[in-house]
Amino acid sequence: MTHEFCVSDSVLSHSFKLKYALRKSRFNEFLIKHNGLDKSGFLEWVFCPGMLFNDQNKWWGSGGIRQRPHEGLDLCFYRDKAGQNHCLSEKTGIPVLYDGEIVGIHDDFLGKSLFVSHDIFDDHGNRLHTIYGHTNPYRGVKAGRVFREGEIIAAIADAKRKNVQIASHLHISVAWLPSSFPYEKLDWKAMNNDRVVTLYDPLYFIGSKYNAQRIVL
Repeated sequence: MTHEFCVSDSVLSHSFKLKYALRKSRFNEFLIKHNGLDKSGFLEWVFCPGMLFNDQNKWWGSGGIRQRPHEGLDLCFYRDKAGQNHCLSEKTGIPVLYDGEIVGIHDDFLGKSLFVSHDIFDDHGNRLHTIYGHTNPYRGVKAGRVFREGEIIAAIADAKRKNVQIASHLHISVAWLPSSFPYEKLDWKAMNNDRVVTLYDPLYFIGSKYNAQRIVL
């Protein structure tokens, strides 16, 4: 079953208590165009059980239960208009969701995670951050550099170089953090501290058609 994930500005404003309605990012549009997915007739994302926000299960290897609910969204598979499934390659360029500054780059189990801060705030002074996991950052991408929405900051890391049974994919997290939070302490350990960080479903911000089904890797 295909789902259309699109939230109105009024719902977003109410859900996140923003001072202004937060518009949907053009991330999906930029990713499709930059990587030529429109030429293959991109129709929708395909998510296996375990890929969506807050999912409890692992979608790789022999499966099982995650140590904690999924902190974000895993983009790996998509379907074209002919009904064929495809997998994102390691050459896939990753656009940034909104204008923002790179505030941290940290190792993860497949590559690098890029932490980006955006000048978007809620009524409590919390700042919006997006995190792009399992990447290979482009040359010149470093802490302190500012990017415009849609600019390409990295490619997907090659999972085949690691001794893990998992397909190469992009992990995206979206989080609100206090503006006073020190960036030198911003890493995945901090992201799992729900007393400080509020995570939200990236699909609220991306907005895209998707289909949830199991795919044999």
